Amino acid sequence: MQNIKFDGIIPALVTPFNEDNKTVNADAAKKIIDLLLDQGANGFYILGGTGEGLVMAREEREYMCEVAVAHINGRKPVINHIAAMNLNEAVFLARHAEKAGCDAVAAVPPSFFYYSEDDMYEYYKRIANSVTIPVIIYYHPSAQKDMSAELIARIFEIDNVTGVKWSSNNFFEMMKLKDITHGEMNIINGPDELLISGLAAGADAGIGSTYNIMLPEFVKIYNCFKAGKLEEGLKTQIKVNRVIDLLIKSELIPSVKYAVGLMGINVGTATFPMKQLNGEEQEKLKNALKACGWQPELCKVLG
Repeated sequence: MQNIKFDGIIPALVTPFNEDNKTVNADAAKKIIDLLLDQGANGFYILGGTGEGLVMAREEREYMCEVAVAHINGRKPVINHIAAMNLNEAVFLARHAEKAGCDAVAAVPPSFFYYSEDDMYEYYKRIANSVTIPVIIYYHPSAQKDMSAELIARIFEIDNVTGVKWSSNNFFEMMKLKDITHGEMNIINGPDELLISGLAAGADAGIGSTYNIMLPEFVKIYNCFKAGKLEEGLKTQIKVNRVIDLLIKSELIPSVKYAVGLMGINVGTATFPMKQLNGEEQEKLKNALKACGWQPELCKVLG
């Protein structure tokens, strides 16, 4: 199974909520999926950090999974992030994802308590043993304990573990990981603002939050890299980074969801207590995005 690889540009899909800020808006989910498919998405990563899965009720995570898989209907692969504070719940969600038809599951390492490298290895082994589909490590050092290239390579030896979502700017460690695993591990770049850098360091694909609102631009970066047009790819990366900088300063997930709304798809707000943009903040962000050249009707950055 370890030769299974995801490549290309894979949006970390926002989870649309109804006005209650907790139940999934299935109609909006279908609309954003259709838009991203039309724009060239190579797959979908659902219920991760951008998808707010860790702070959603289990029933809503299951429902979002079922809605996404059914609507995508095999047109592109679906990776479902299933980690939970309770490992038994993560295993339950992993099995549900496999039954629903997901192509892979992903999980951040266990958090809050101290876990040794052996503990983290056993954690991923338990998840991998619960399903037959690929398992992807979600490495996010700003949110969890740091993981070395050596530890990730060790976890890669577990049957079913096929890749890592690398949400770190430490490309030295990424290159080490590529070398240690002889290029066999499916490494997927996480930082949107460093997609071209991650590809140059050996990533096979990109998963990103801002792909929801600038997918054509990220597809262009990927295609430019593959075609050896690095200068053109870098220019596009610099353009999208102007927008990303604004979104980070305004708080990423609430701002991305607001921007999706500007594209004509109401995906609601981020889960409380994440920032809820007030009217003044929304107008300020809208004007700043426009000044950066972002065109919501095109999902592109002009200029």
